[in-house]
Amino acid sequence: MDKSGKIQNKPKIGVIILAYIAFIALGMPDGLLGVAWPSVRMSFSIPLDAVGLLLAVSVIGYLISSFLSGPLITRISIGTLLAGSCTITGAALIGYTFVPAWWMIILLGFISGLGAGAIDAGLNSYGAAYFHEGLMQWLHASYGIGVTLGPLIMTATLTTLNSWRMGYRIVGGFQLLMAICFALTLPLWIQKEAANRSNKSKHLTEYKTPLSKTICQYRVWLSLLLFFLYTGSEISLGTWIYTLLVTSRGVSPDMAGLSVGSYWATFTIGRFTAGLYAKRVGVNLLVLFGLLVALAGILLLWWNLSNLMNLVAMPLIGFAIAPIFPALVSGTSKRVGVRFATNTIGMQMAAAGLGAAAITGLLGILGRRISLEVFPFCLTVLFLVLFGLHILTKKFEVKV
Repeated sequence: MDKSGKIQNKPKIGVIILAYIAFIALGMPDGLLGVAWPSVRMSFSIPLDAVGLLLAVSVIGYLISSFLSGPLITRISIGTLLAGSCTITGAALIGYTFVPAWWMIILLGFISGLGAGAIDAGLNSYGAAYFHEGLMQWLHASYGIGVTLGPLIMTATLTTLNSWRMGYRIVGGFQLLMAICFALTLPLWIQKEAANRSNKSKHLTEYKTPLSKTICQYRVWLSLLLFFLYTGSEISLGTWIYTLLVTSRGVSPDMAGLSVGSYWATFTIGRFTAGLYAKRVGVNLLVLFGLLVALAGILLLWWNLSNLMNLVAMPLIGFAIAPIFPALVSGTSKRVGVRFATNTIGMQMAAAGLGAAAITGLLGILGRRISLEVFPFCLTVLFLVLFGLHILTKKFEVKV
């Protein structure tokens, strides 16, 4: 076992490829709703803001399943959890296209969130256990591919078939296909090697630590705070920068749209790039360097020297922060200890989802009541706190 709690046996290439495809599948539904929503609301004769309720119940489902994923993994294994979760998610997405009432869509949204949360936490737990830092970067980059494919699939079905339902059926069918693949490869997801038993060492997913004991660890709460603040900052940037540039700074909509697009594009590119050197550099330097460069980009955005500098800042920030989330996942066992790692990873996914909703919403309130120019200031504070918090967690690292 290495210092991060990973057993020194390499995952089979088939498992790695399947995990990457599963993360692509995980991202695809997230890219569907934005394109499909005008057609969906017309089909059910509902107001524009009804999407808020659907998103809220989906997030609740995600938070519940990701938070409880640790105990589930120790009881039914990661492969079984992934097979069942993909089945649930696929069935819910296809169900969208057959139900006659909006309240049924809401119910299915909750079920879809349950499946997505379990898939996310399950794959992250497996990756933190068996993947080196570079593979983890590429795993999360795969999600970016899925988010990109989702809108393309929905756009294609709307333009060629005039049907939002077909888009959901295609993506839901892909989820069911993934469920079958996980079910057929269950033995590959169980890596209890004879060498491990002879060394009397446990894999981090083999610890049956009660969730109640995990919650009592102060290191766990520090780790959850890292994910809460980081993800909230990441999503807030992508959500509010367009409004800041267009409404407050007079940037043309097409240029502002290019800026947002470049943020997410360099974000995905950054993860693929980080995968090439993450193992050599290590997760600590990845996080510290990413936060420092992101701070430089946010200060450039706050300075507001020119529209060109605003447009340069966003891809710089996107590229800088790209490796941070997967690097933090890889470093979980060092921060909290191997015994508590599996439970903590699931809780971290829940904290990330909560942070994305809470911080993005809070910045929206501050922007409306004070000024849109409060965004760069708040983001600067958030990244400074993240930098200090990461240094603090390094001081409290568990010796494993």
